[in-house]
Amino acid sequence: MKTSRRHFLMLSVGASSSLVLSRLAFADTANRLSEADPKAQAVGYTEDASRVDKAKFPGYAAGQTCANCSLFQGKASDAYGGCTLFGDKEVAARGWCSSYSNM
Repeated sequence: MKTSRRHFLMLSVGASSSLVLSRLAFADTANRLSEADPKAQAVGYTEDASRVDKAKFPGYAAGQTCANCSLFQGKASDAYGGCTLFGDKEVAARGWCSSYSNM
């Protein structure tokens, strides 16, 4: 079977766009703070505020999330955003840590 230049270009464009999309998806998750990260563990970070151990963190109050914390650098509508506490790592908007501040 003879491959035409048009067929080759179509295959190349398809493969390239798939590669770019997969890299973007990986980059999106690669910068997220993990609960296993030592800095995250030091402040009791959890990606879901409803799972906060209230006995271990009595300062937690219902409704506190990263999205409404003064350290959160994303918009309240963002699923993940920057946090001044964790440098270039993004935290879950619905997350929480003991450094929560609403001032």
